[in-house]
Amino acid sequence: MVSATSLPGEAPARGKRADAVRNQQTLLAAAAAVFVTSGVEAPIREIAARAGVGIGTIYRHFPTRADLVVAVYRHQVQACAEAGPALLASADSPSAALRQWVDRFIDFLVTKHGLANALQSDTGGFDALHTYFLDQLVPACAQLLDAAVDAGEITPGTSAHELMRGIGNLCIGGDKDPRYDPRRLVDLLLRGLRQPR
Repeated sequence: MVSATSLPGEAPARGKRADAVRNQQTLLAAAAAVFVTSGVEAPIREIAARAGVGIGTIYRHFPTRADLVVAVYRHQVQACAEAGPALLASADSPSAALRQWVDRFIDFLVTKHGLANALQSDTGGFDALHTYFLDQLVPACAQLLDAAVDAGEITPGTSAHELMRGIGNLCIGGDKDPRYDPRRLVDLLLRGLRQPR
């Protein structure tokens, strides 16, 4: 079950102090970093130490581990979606922006591992998050793909959903096998999209 605590991308609860919102954002960033290295089952004290707060502060914002994991997930989806237009505006080319966005997407996928276990039997909550994921990230990826196609940098015909699913499949198991580097295979996938010269 998701807590009533305001989640990133939603308006803060009425009367919530600005410093409380900042603290929540700091906690989410710290939790995401810890989840990347230690998984979603990482000790809360590790997240608290990284955020520079006490354990009680985390539980005030996120009463359960599932609340924290869901908030991190939503925070990272939003950040990844918002990165698309910014990368397109600042990168040397649309294909370079796509490459940078894919790197962020891979980082997000690493954080996402263990989400289902953290939510345990709340399959409705998991389904809602998956819908949120698709609604936010498929359009962001499509914008980058379309720009790269329009610039003649990649071959048309691959949908954003196909690309994201392919990247997701390549990332499965990367956190469990040190001999497997999903980024190398994702790089091969992206090279395969390039327009022949």
